[in-house]
Amino acid sequence: MSPRAQPGPPVRKLVFVRRALTMSLLAALPAVVLALVLLWSGNYSSRLQWTLSVLVVGCWLVFTLALRRRLETPLQTLSNLLAAVREGDYSFRARTSTGEDPLTEVMREANALTTTLREQRLDALEATTLLRKVMEEIDVAVFAFDEDQRLRLANRAAARLLGLPLERLSGSTATEIGLAHCLQGEPRRIVPMSFPGAPEGTARWDVSRSDFRQGGLPLQLLVLTNLTRVLREEELKAWQKLVRVLGHEINNSLAPIKSMAASLETLLRRKPRPADWEEDTERSLRIIGGRAEALSRFTAAYANLARLPKPSVRPMEVTGWIRRVAGLENRLPVSVFPGPELTIQADPDQLEQLLINLIRNAAEASLETGGGVRVGWRKSGSTLEVRIEDEGLGVGNQSNLFVPFFTTKPGGAGIGLVLCRQIAEAHGGSLTLENRSSGRGAEARLTLPVDGRSPPG
Repeated sequence: MSPRAQPGPPVRKLVFVRRALTMSLLAALPAVVLALVLLWSGNYSSRLQWTLSVLVVGCWLVFTLALRRRLETPLQTLSNLLAAVREGDYSFRARTSTGEDPLTEVMREANALTTTLREQRLDALEATTLLRKVMEEIDVAVFAFDEDQRLRLANRAAARLLGLPLERLSGSTATEIGLAHCLQGEPRRIVPMSFPGAPEGTARWDVSRSDFRQGGLPLQLLVLTNLTRVLREEELKAWQKLVRVLGHEINNSLAPIKSMAASLETLLRRKPRPADWEEDTERSLRIIGGRAEALSRFTAAYANLARLPKPSVRPMEVTGWIRRVAGLENRLPVSVFPGPELTIQADPDQLEQLLINLIRNAAEASLETGGGVRVGWRKSGSTLEVRIEDEGLGVGNQSNLFVPFFTTKPGGAGIGLVLCRQIAEAHGGSLTLENRSSGRGAEARLTLPVDGRSPPG
């Protein structure tokens, strides 16, 4: 062993060493006996016979004991090394020579194994330390319960949430700390709950439950995340964006109405009235009526956006769906590039309306430049991908494409793309619109799951 290695406890003589010693004695015994027989049967002096006999037997025993030590010492060293590894002490090393015999190779491999285990232990300790640090710092309550629903692990956020110190929480049952219902039902759900350490009172909590093992024992990991603050922030952003768009559209309608009303009031107060006052009055009233009707259409479009029904899923042939909708566009021919024959599970009415809107937008963009419209589809894994390409001027403001009521078209409601995306996401798919990478125009890409699975909730 190396100088820093400390001697281990007394090691019982190995059976293997005793067997090896016995075998070495038996292996040399015939030669020793033969040498003694030849020595004593010859015509030698008695003194020479005894001297040679002692020398032969002595050499026999010395070499046998040397073999025993040669075997026993490395095995004892290896035994102490493995015992230290079993106890978690990886500082021991076996001293090795420069030879290439099998026993030296065993010692080298044992040292290499110890080094590897030491590095793995350091990595595990560092990972565990990092995990504990993260667990302590995150603002998410984490609990671990055993098979009897007794708490075995918890972080500081969990203690703050329950308003109790960690020492008192350890060993408590889920019923005692009010979390028994979280260990039942769906493993991932949102539940309204209140806790002593939560200042918001009753809030919406994301309950996530999973299984893991520690020390061979099965445990349940429970993670509670307060969604109220996040949802409020997102809700505030959504309301701010909606109010900006609504305010812009309403002001666009109210400004001419207010102007026409002021003009009518001035006209009616004039004495005498001009000869064409009736025509001016009728024209102003028509403008007021037109803007009021536009505002009415705008509010109706908002109501339709908020009342999108859940898809009524049934089998639908992709080829017939795309060719049928493409044939409805009569302002310019729509080129259809054939794809694979597929039948998906979807709502034909909603997807037909979605594709009508996309092809109509593409046709309107291409009419401005005299270009064309192309529609094609393909299957990628378990996903259907439909592409609608136009040769228009492209998309100018991509960040606001799917903002409700945002539009760049004169007289547009800014509701079509938003409804299209809602329909796609209700079917478990997605919709994107971006400028083409090659050539002029834009490309709308609709993806739908072939098996028709819709997102939960």
